[in-house]
Amino acid sequence: MAGQNLANFALDGGDPRVGEKNPGLFALDHGHEGSGHQKGEFNIESAQVHNDREVLFEEYLHYASLTRAEERAYEGNMINRKAPWSLGGIIKNRFSKGHVHEVNAVVGDGNIVTTHNNFSTVTDLEWRQASRAVRTASWGSIFFLITTDILGPSGAPWAFANTGYGPGCALYTVFGLMASISGWYVWGVYMHMDSDRYPLRDFGQAFFRVFGQEVRHVINVLQSLQMFMLVAVLILSLGGSVSQVSIGQGGANGNGLCFIICLLIIAIVGMVLGQIRTLQRFGWLANLSVWTTVITSFMAIGVSATSSPNYATMLGSFGGPGTPYGDTNFPTGYANSSIPIKTFGGTPPDGYASGGTGFLGTYQGINTIIYAYGGAMLFFNLLAEMRNPWDFWKGMLCADIFIYIVYMFFGLFQYSYQGQYTYNTAIQSINPYNYQTAGNILSIIGGLIAAALYGNIGIKVIYNNVFMELFGFPALTTKRGKIIWVLMVPVYWALAFIVAGAVPELGDFSSLVGAFCIGNFTYTFPALLKLGFEIKKGAMLPGESFDEATKKYIRLDGGMKRWIRGYRKTFLLSGFNTFYLLGSLVVCGLGCYSAIMALISAFGGGSVATSFSCTSPYA
Repeated sequence: MAGQNLANFALDGGDPRVGEKNPGLFALDHGHEGSGHQKGEFNIESAQVHNDREVLFEEYLHYASLTRAEERAYEGNMINRKAPWSLGGIIKNRFSKGHVHEVNAVVGDGNIVTTHNNFSTVTDLEWRQASRAVRTASWGSIFFLITTDILGPSGAPWAFANTGYGPGCALYTVFGLMASISGWYVWGVYMHMDSDRYPLRDFGQAFFRVFGQEVRHVINVLQSLQMFMLVAVLILSLGGSVSQVSIGQGGANGNGLCFIICLLIIAIVGMVLGQIRTLQRFGWLANLSVWTTVITSFMAIGVSATSSPNYATMLGSFGGPGTPYGDTNFPTGYANSSIPIKTFGGTPPDGYASGGTGFLGTYQGINTIIYAYGGAMLFFNLLAEMRNPWDFWKGMLCADIFIYIVYMFFGLFQYSYQGQYTYNTAIQSINPYNYQTAGNILSIIGGLIAAALYGNIGIKVIYNNVFMELFGFPALTTKRGKIIWVLMVPVYWALAFIVAGAVPELGDFSSLVGAFCIGNFTYTFPALLKLGFEIKKGAMLPGESFDEATKKYIRLDGGMKRWIRGYRKTFLLSGFNTFYLLGSLVVCGLGCYSAIMALISAFGGGSVATSFSCTSPYA
């Protein structure tokens, strides 16, 4: 069993379900295969889902149940046929490009190869093979990808600095639990609505199948916006690391490299790294990103316990003349006039929270915690590339537990030693130049990988839902599609660079992104999706069924009465999700307000950083 788990943690290549199935082991036709096949060629693109309004919600459920049953049976059989674990096999699979599968169906000794002018005429067998040929990720690789996407402990000490010990611990626990519930919701909806005939690829498609086309467009726009803003935040954060390195030990180089040039360097490197198109190729890079993050975190807490905080950075970022934080902690306006370090069990008094005073300061910490657990938006994309989505919960649970432990330990430890002088990027909060530089370099490596992952998904969402659907662009697997990808990546990163340069206050900008984008996709939208899904599922009547002859689901009624009946039949769960939905909206709304007010304060003189400026806030 240990060998099996270790093999799973390696990104063990392609989908064994394709090309190896015993036709006698499964009811492949399910009564839908048809008997006539024309000779020709069949592409994976033929199996891409068209968002067809004529396909009913219940039909997605029907085909999903067939796919899940087949996966269950086959994966159970695969355990007995799995090749023994070996170190060489793990290394080989980790750096492999993934297996290329033939899409043509093979049944017995005969090849079924067909050409279809209309996607609706593709047989179930061909849909299954085309769909599964692109699913290669194991639950071990999903653990690393989720951890890469979510884990960001560098902001945890700053969250405690703005909320205090007690509220910080409670908030990290509650928001972590609710984020896990959201992930469980996403997985449940996927398992009930994804099938080989109708693959479910992203949040937008899930909302389309439950709420319709208009809501799908809104979700896709917001998802694209969040990915874009995350890339901009990382450009700003990693550009700050470059700036600190360039300043030199003890400020030997003054302001160092022009701050906007530091951001430009990160953007250019991102344009190169962003040329990776498939998530499978991110497998081993994701591992590297996780470990650079963990090493940087331990370095930050170790150094913070043996040296003073980075007073100059705190003064330049939050201690402008006339600000409550600056006047309280730097009475003369210079870094060498700092008062002693203070920590608080409850909410810090006015002047001791660098995020602001009163409600605004506390909520900046809450926004950071919301930001810390963001990642549910990518779960559909990750599930769509899993060889066996039944195992998703393993990767998600391991990632959630690991992330929570890291946040609590790391945040509490560094806040205890640096108090009100904790910066919003932990490694930039330490003072010794050598350690700071080493940590910044590791942060740059891990951050660029995470940014490339965000950009990868963000560009795919825009390309698939706008360029392919509305303007008829070719699939990314074609030669023309690959050329377009090469051109789109630099444009995407260039626009993110412009946003990062225009809003150079990292902490407040991150809070705004966390509240408006990440908070909604982590809490609000999963609750809304689960609410709609359970209501529509609960509205199904005993006399309704799927007609095998017409391939359609026969409903006995329609309209609002189905929504009312579904809510009544699922009252307890739907009531909880309604409460969850409304609470999430309130939290995100308040978070946006506090972040906007903090940005107004920063641009009013609270920070030395200004738009497209050479002046570094770290000098």
